[in-house]
Amino acid sequence: MRIATFNINGINRRLGNLIAWLKDTEPDIVCLQELKATNDTFPESALKALGYDAVWVGQRSWNGVAILSRVGEPVLTRTFLPGDPEDLQARYVEAAIAGILFASIYAPNGNPQPGPKFAYKLAWLDRLRKHATALRKTGAPVVLAGDYNVVPTDFDIYRTKSLDDNALVQPEARAAFRKLVGRCWTDALRHLYPNEKIYTFWDYKRLRWQRDAGMRLDHFLLSANLRDRLESGGVDHEVRGREGASDHAPAWITLRRE
Repeated sequence: MRIATFNINGINRRLGNLIAWLKDTEPDIVCLQELKATNDTFPESALKALGYDAVWVGQRSWNGVAILSRVGEPVLTRTFLPGDPEDLQARYVEAAIAGILFASIYAPNGNPQPGPKFAYKLAWLDRLRKHATALRKTGAPVVLAGDYNVVPTDFDIYRTKSLDDNALVQPEARAAFRKLVGRCWTDALRHLYPNEKIYTFWDYKRLRWQRDAGMRLDHFLLSANLRDRLESGGVDHEVRGREGASDHAPAWITLRRE
């Protein structure tokens, strides 16, 4: 089973890019973030034509998440992250597919920091940790995939001091990610490639794509009962270099079917 995560940065604006990538790579499950589309403008029919069923939570501006499947219709289980009934940002959707529970995650960016946006980011990550623990305790196999907006370590970003004040690299954000992963979840790409540079995001500014000045923001966390089924993974770098591309590239893993 090939599972991908892709911050599409505007699904309708980049629908052609998305469709081309889906045709090229044929992932079984896709977690999408930053749809920048309302529920009624999500391109369901175009994706259905490619064989993908979908669940999604749309929202204007910078948010919106979706899960696509071509291995069975997703059974929607949650459309929001619990813990704050006043949080209306569309950053989490969860569905059961083929015996696995999948979540598509778009964590807050947190800039500028310090300030209320960074406080929201840390609170959101703590809510995610608590919900992840609740999911783990059910015994279900779980994949938490998406744009976490955290660079876990200095090894996950190009050498620079220009971003030292950025929320993505702050010690508090990194600590929240480490606490989320803990001993019970596997950071799949780092598990597969413990000593290799892996980037999934290259900013549009300052020729960062051309210079390979990237960072790893997009992660797969696997519950312990999926760790031994992890076979391979990678990043479809060439997608980032296409005309009209998102500033993220799709990342993917494969799990052995039971």
